[in-house]
Amino acid sequence: MRAWTELFRVSALFSVPGDALAGAAAVGRSPGRGTALAIGASLCLYEAGMALNDWADREEDAVDRPHRPIPSGRVSPAAALGAAGLLTAAGLALAARAGRPALAVATGLAATVWAYDLHLKHTKAGPAAMAAARSLDVLLGATASVGAGEGPGTAAAAGTVPGPGRRATPAARTGVAPRTGLDNVARAARPARGLLAAVPAALVLGAHTYGVTAVSRHEAQGGSTAVPLAVLATTTAMGAAVLAADRPARTRSPGPGTGGPGVTVAGPAASGLGAWSPGEHRAIDSHHAPALTSLLLTAVTGAYLRTAGPPLLHAALNPSPPLTQRAVGGGIRAMIPLQAALATRAGAPGSGLAVMALVPLARALARKVSPT
Repeated sequence: MRAWTELFRVSALFSVPGDALAGAAAVGRSPGRGTALAIGASLCLYEAGMALNDWADREEDAVDRPHRPIPSGRVSPAAALGAAGLLTAAGLALAARAGRPALAVATGLAATVWAYDLHLKHTKAGPAAMAAARSLDVLLGATASVGAGEGPGTAAAAGTVPGPGRRATPAARTGVAPRTGLDNVARAARPARGLLAAVPAALVLGAHTYGVTAVSRHEAQGGSTAVPLAVLATTTAMGAAVLAADRPARTRSPGPGTGGPGVTVAGPAASGLGAWSPGEHRAIDSHHAPALTSLLLTAVTGAYLRTAGPPLLHAALNPSPPLTQRAVGGGIRAMIPLQAALATRAGAPGSGLAVMALVPLARALARKVSPT
C-alpha cells in the first residue's frame, strides 16, 4: 500500500477537484452531478498520468531516484502500466456519463497526458503539454457541468423558468434568482454563461502549471536560478491579476434603483436582469455578500502567493535539488488556493471555501507522501 501511494503521489490528488469546481463556477453553474463526474474523471486521469510517468522514467529513476516504487522493486513495471491503462479507461467512462462534449474534452486530456509521459516530457514542449492538460481539466469541469444542466446555478433550478406542469415561482415572475445559498447570493447577477467563459480560468491554471513544470525539470540535479525567479515573477503577476479582475465588479457605479448613492449592488437590479421584488432587504444581498466575497478572494489569493512564493525564492537563492523539489511541491499545493480564488472571483465563494478545505488535508498527507 505504501508503494502504491508513493507511485500515485496521493498527496497531490487534492490539487485536482478544484479544477472542476473552478470550471463550473466560470460558466455560472453550481456543482452538480456533472461536476462530480468531472472530478472523478480528473482524479482517474491524474493518477493514470502518475503511474505512467514512473513507468516511462523507470530507467532514469534507477539512477537518479532509486527509492521510487518501480526502481526499488516494490511495484512492477507491468503493474504500473496496467494501472495507468485501467485508470484512463475509468476516467473516460466517467466523463462519458456527463455527456459527449465532456467525453471529447476528457479524450483530449487523456491523449495529452499519455503524450507527455511517453515523449513530450523530455522535450521543450513538456511544460506546454502539462499546461494544456491542466487547462483541459478546467474545461472538463465546465463542459460536464453545463452538459448535466444541474444545480442551483441553472435557470430551472434557480426558479427563473417554470418546468412543465409547474407554476412559476415568485423568483420566476420577478426575474430574481433565490438567494438561499452563499453561491447563489454572490451569483444572483451572474447567470449561466457559455463555455468560453471558462477559458480565462483555464489559462491561468495552465500558466501556473507551466511554471511548476519548468521548475521540476531541474529537481533532480538543481542548478537553475533564472527559472525559479521567472516563475516567481509570473506567480506574483497572476495573483495581482486575479485581484484586479474582481475590482470592476466591486466598484460598479450606482444607478437608478441600485440602492442609492454609494451603495454597491451585485444583483439583478444592478445588471438589468430583473427588478427586486417589493419588500426585499437589498442591503444583505447586494452589499454585504459582495464585500464578504471580495474579502475571501483577497484571503485565498494571499494564500496562493504565500504557498508558492517563498519556496521559489529559496530555490532561486540556492538552486539545490532539495530546495528545487520543495519549490515544486509548493507549486503543486498552491494550485488549491489558486483554484479557490478563481471560483470565488467567478461568483462561487462556497466552492472557493470547499476547495480551501482541502489545504490542511494536502499539507498533512504531504508530510507522509511526497507530491513530487
